[in-house]
Amino acid sequence: MAGDFKVLEEFQDDALTLPVRLPSGEVRDFRIPSPPAEDGLKVQTLMEQTARMADSGTPMDSEVLDDAQELDLYRTALGDAYDDLLSVGLRWSRFRHVAMTAVMWITAGLDAAEKYWEADGDPSRVAPNRAARRAASSAAASKTPSRGSTSGTSTRKATARARKAAKT
Repeated sequence: MAGDFKVLEEFQDDALTLPVRLPSGEVRDFRIPSPPAEDGLKVQTLMEQTARMADSGTPMDSEVLDDAQELDLYRTALGDAYDDLLSVGLRWSRFRHVAMTAVMWITAGLDAAEKYWEADGDPSRVAPNRAARRAASSAAASKTPSRGSTSGTSTRKATARARKAAKT
């Protein structure tokens, strides 16, 4: 028996909707469609290469993409919303944030995109830093119960008792 799966479209939305305040002050929802599989794979591969560079210690100020490649990444990630976002006159920082949120959605899913969006793209606010991870690890370790008392069960004490009993 093959299982009782629901049709994918019944529970998965193939778009990301982001609310953006326009220069006019109006808040508008932009719907970013999921890219075709081939484009999604390209975005995924590029982000994996970037992560490998970061893990290898490549300085973060080194350019992973030139300007044309960066805009191509954004065009791929935003799909039909790309031209719409440009036409409303967003400042670069907001346009980039929307685009990178879409990249996060494509590569890591909705939860990661929401964290990125709320953190304003600040990586230190998206994932805990090393010190925070260590603190969490230490806190968890301090909750580990200590070994029970070994009073009266050590080999030395048992041997001493046996000698004393043998003398009497």
